[in-house]
Amino acid sequence: MTWQRLRDTCRSLLEAGTVDVVIGYGSTGGAPHPAFVTDPEATDQLVFDDRCYQNLTLYLTRADVRRLGRPAVVVKGCDARAVVVLEQEAQLVREDVHVIGVACDGVGHPRAAKCRACDVHVPPGCDEVVGEAAEGTEVDGRYAELDELMGLSVEERFAYWAGEMERCVRCYACRQVCPLCYCPVCVMDKNRPQVIDASPHAKGNLAFHITRAFHLAGRCVGCDECTRACPAGINVRLLNQSVARAVEQQFDVRPGMDPAVGPVTGTYSLADREDFIR
Repeated sequence: MTWQRLRDTCRSLLEAGTVDVVIGYGSTGGAPHPAFVTDPEATDQLVFDDRCYQNLTLYLTRADVRRLGRPAVVVKGCDARAVVVLEQEAQLVREDVHVIGVACDGVGHPRAAKCRACDVHVPPGCDEVVGEAAEGTEVDGRYAELDELMGLSVEERFAYWAGEMERCVRCYACRQVCPLCYCPVCVMDKNRPQVIDASPHAKGNLAFHITRAFHLAGRCVGCDECTRACPAGINVRLLNQSVARAVEQQFDVRPGMDPAVGPVTGTYSLADREDFIR
């Protein structure tokens, strides 16, 4: 059973002093939630099932979590990619984090949109992997949802996004849940000078979401936590996908897939395509 193997692994790490805290999914009967386990006996609360949506790498950059000591973190395939990006951006030292991968066939009933298009069911680059993913898991086109939107006319797409942005209340849940939004002071919060209007209206909302999408260019790993966390149900995923596909087409890079491939925004090559220049 994956749960028991996960618990045994985490208990051994804590008992041996290999790590000081396990960042995993805990449950005492309700829905799984982020858990920070420091006592080997408390590993019995750790679980993993298709309700484990959260990308727990979010907590690796939090000062209060770092004070707990050397961490082990439980990751799915998309989450494991975030560890690679955080290492590339000098937000963690890979040797200081014990990464426990859990094979994942997708979360949610039915499977979430990100999972239907996922082709990383076994987390890469982990110190150890627990469980096995089902063989032959069907994968929809990674950009099928985006293709459907792009099949609309320019006017129809603008109307779609205008409707989405109108619902935004600027709660910043999408930012707060993203493991790659770790800036101490976000540009959205600056008021001297004020770069983006903080009021929840169409103009400011559009500026916020576009700025954030471009900030994640070549960095977003598709964990889709932003969309899940949005209380207004805005499909932030499509914005991120649009930029991600452009990066993949222009630079042949999918963030977090290969630690040897440097960050897109910080790497220059004479072989870079220039057909986007008009």
